[in-house]
Amino acid sequence: MVVLLGVFVGVVYASTSVPDPSTIASKQTTVLYYSDGRTVLARLGSENRTNVELSQISKPAREAVLAAENRSFYSDPGISFSGIVRALWADVTGGSTQGGSTITQQYVKKAILQDSSQTFSRKFKEIFLAVKLDNNYSKDDILRNYLNTIYFGRGAYGIEAAANTYFGVHASQLTAQQGAVLAVLVRSPSYYDPANNPAEAKDRWGKVLDGMVQEHWLSAADRAASKYPAVLPKAGSTLGMPTGPEGLIVNRAIKELEGKGYTEQQIHAGGLRITTTVSKKDEDAAINAVNTVMSDQPSNIDPAHPGDLRQALVAVDPKTGAVRAYYGGPKGAGDGAIDYAQAHRQPGSSMKPYTLATGLEQGIGVMAIRNGSSPMTFADRPTHPVHNAGNEACAACTLVQAITESLNTVFYGEAYDVGPLKVRALAIKAMNLPDVWPSTAGPVADKRTLADPSTGRTDGSIGIGQYEVRPIDQAVGFATFASGGIQRDPYFVAKVTDGEGKVLLTNNGSPGQQVMPADVAHDVTFALEKVAAWSHDALAGGRPSAAKTGTQNKADTLNDNTDSWMVGYTPSISTAVWMGSDGQKAIINAAGRPIYGAGLPGQIWKQFMDTVLQGTPVEQLPSSPIIKGDTGHPSHPTVAPTPTPTPTPTATVTRSSTPATKETTPPSDTTSGTTTDTSTSTATTSPSVSGIPLPSGLPGHG
Repeated sequence: MVVLLGVFVGVVYASTSVPDPSTIASKQTTVLYYSDGRTVLARLGSENRTNVELSQISKPAREAVLAAENRSFYSDPGISFSGIVRALWADVTGGSTQGGSTITQQYVKKAILQDSSQTFSRKFKEIFLAVKLDNNYSKDDILRNYLNTIYFGRGAYGIEAAANTYFGVHASQLTAQQGAVLAVLVRSPSYYDPANNPAEAKDRWGKVLDGMVQEHWLSAADRAASKYPAVLPKAGSTLGMPTGPEGLIVNRAIKELEGKGYTEQQIHAGGLRITTTVSKKDEDAAINAVNTVMSDQPSNIDPAHPGDLRQALVAVDPKTGAVRAYYGGPKGAGDGAIDYAQAHRQPGSSMKPYTLATGLEQGIGVMAIRNGSSPMTFADRPTHPVHNAGNEACAACTLVQAITESLNTVFYGEAYDVGPLKVRALAIKAMNLPDVWPSTAGPVADKRTLADPSTGRTDGSIGIGQYEVRPIDQAVGFATFASGGIQRDPYFVAKVTDGEGKVLLTNNGSPGQQVMPADVAHDVTFALEKVAAWSHDALAGGRPSAAKTGTQNKADTLNDNTDSWMVGYTPSISTAVWMGSDGQKAIINAAGRPIYGAGLPGQIWKQFMDTVLQGTPVEQLPSSPIIKGDTGHPSHPTVAPTPTPTPTPTATVTRSSTPATKETTPPSDTTSGTTTDTSTSTATTSPSVSGIPLPSGLPGHG
């Protein structure tokens, strides 16, 4: 048996070929494509690399890397026997196979195999290649090739590029302290970048210097005198990253791959071919819709103008979850790059469909009659009545009419009646939000709870959009309605191959999960069909769509809108459009008027949808509701409409309450007349995106 094993090992060793290290760098450019698999979206990797000889890398920098990664490099056989034993044991027990690897093994894995999968078969190949590489090349050759290949973050490949990127010097000039900063980056360039996690980076930096002292590469006195060196700020753009809106798509694709276990080295320098789900035609339509509608509006991205308008548009395929278009802002990389499609903002009345769906699950049909008088005061907040925009009122209207006209008083009361916690539960399932939502959505949400422990009463303001969600969440949530109640997670990566064309990953979307009955989703769609026309944003040719506007006000005001939304779908595409600012500023159009969901956001939504749907089959929506339901609700008292003396009297109801919200009938932002829908709030704290404050108001309206 031992003889056979020896023969097997000998045959495998003899048949293992080691490529010439000089040919490896040409394989390291990663290319991302649009959904057609041919049109290039971005190229990552090969530009910022300057190969140098080992003598051109300072000895302290070399020793810092050895201290961090492989102190026995010059004496080991190219492999770590203890690491191999751990890998074998993990493979047997089902644990992680990741163990301590030598620099030679790392070089094989990252430069030759370009495979970081934690499998025994990959580890097996790595071992034989590492041993043969160690036998065929000198240790200095291996270390030189390793230091010229490794990815250090910020688009820097190899230690020469890293020295220049982080310190503005050549690798030959690196001090031990600077070398230790770079050595720390080898393990995880993004995480240990001092600009991202300074405390963690400095802590590991100290451990690298301690290791150098242990190996007698640095004196104890020099260690004690060491100070963390000044690191250059991040450059204005990321190498290979598109600086336009497309850069944000690349960021999302990269994050998705990282979530699947791909390393930064693989992604940025692994020669991958990544096909995204984003259609070039649809992405162009999104960018063009934003630019066209906003061409004469205050939309400068200059941080000195926090009141200037920002936009986001996300479109997903309800049948698969594939993201077809993604616009998170005009800058995809560098200074001023913020992904507004990931910003937590209050949805206002675009939250009302989830309230409607919760009632439908309880048998309350869309033709049920409700009181939509305005204003309406609730018992626990007698000085902050809920308003309908322009004080539109309907003493007895169907839920279809109430959601079409976006009557806040109806849906505040409806959320209370069906149970705010149940509305929350349905919204979490439809949008696949974290189970702890809304506490993690943003600081605004933390100001108010869904249940008041002192009274046992619950807060109905969730029904009119108090709690923050992201534009991508709304695109997914409305796609759940479009797909008959099946929730599918959004995804950006459809396929990954290596440089030779070997398929590493495919994703055609998941079957999804039925999170609400199909007849509930069907009836929500029926109820939303007239909204786009009511808001003057009907699709071209009378194409059926289901949609909902949303508008959010500043604290205790009715006209200082801070966030405006238009979210809508056909059976084949669900699109969310958000508009706001970097701060809780009143958003106004070029004419000086408040912006409502049916205005500029609605215009962007309509132009985008008309463009991407042009020439496609017209898909029909439900023609009648399925759930007939009751026509009233015992805990939802009817309040007779009031005459209009000054001031307008309010109706008082005994249930919990929130700040006033307001909404109106549609006219666009560029015309005179009444406005679409709005709400007010009481908090001014700031959620953030990528660490950049994005203040938001409180409750919403449509």
